[in-house]
Amino acid sequence: MPRPSRPLTRRQRLLRRALPLAVVLAAVGWLVASVLSGGRATVVATTTSTTRVPPTTTTTTTTTVPPTTTTTTSGAGALPQTAALPSTASPQFQADMAALFDAVAHGTPPTAAVAFFPQAAYQQLKSIPNAAGDYQDRLLAEYDQDLAAATVELGPGAAGATLQSVQVPMRYAHWVPPGVCENDVGYYEVANSRVVYSLGGVTRSFGIASLISWRGEWYVIHLGAILRPGAGGVVLDPQVGPGSSAPSTTC
Repeated sequence: MPRPSRPLTRRQRLLRRALPLAVVLAAVGWLVASVLSGGRATVVATTTSTTRVPPTTTTTTTTTVPPTTTTTTSGAGALPQTAALPSTASPQFQADMAALFDAVAHGTPPTAAVAFFPQAAYQQLKSIPNAAGDYQDRLLAEYDQDLAAATVELGPGAAGATLQSVQVPMRYAHWVPPGVCENDVGYYEVANSRVVYSLGGVTRSFGIASLISWRGEWYVIHLGAILRPGAGGVVLDPQVGPGSSAPSTTC
């Protein structure tokens, strides 16, 4: 039979109440002692960083490719004329004549466009209605026909021909003043230059009816003829050998 428990005395009751407080005080004392003795408390802080990422920008570059044309409509032709007398030693003239002959040798008239008088310059030069239409429908069409006729003149071995020189009779070059031949702008003109080439070991040649100037450079304006005998392409005075240039004062 269990023994009956004795009632707690007043002192025992006070001790029981004070015990939890003593435990707390002891813990606080231990922490203080730890700090004073060099113990460290480590605090880990988590920082959330928000970084703004700029939106991706896609740049679309649109390049407008000009339509293929058979002649120059801008560049030097859009600039005003000068009174400079062209030189046949000009790198541009040499390159233009090489392009012209290459077009004849390979039957590709459009590649000779650089040698032809620029359309923008022609529109400045002429005082006629619809100069652009005259340029495209008459002058350029005749130039293409004459180039094709020259290819036929060279014959089936045309692709094997090599350009030797272009002989320009500078002694016949002359200034055509404004107001002549329905022109608003003056220019130099020289007729009957010679394209000299070699084919199959033989030197041959044909003529350029008229070169005119723009800003100190020569350009073809008529290849086979100035006054045409009829429809179709014309080859001017094809010869065995370099041929010769007849004097002329055309405009």
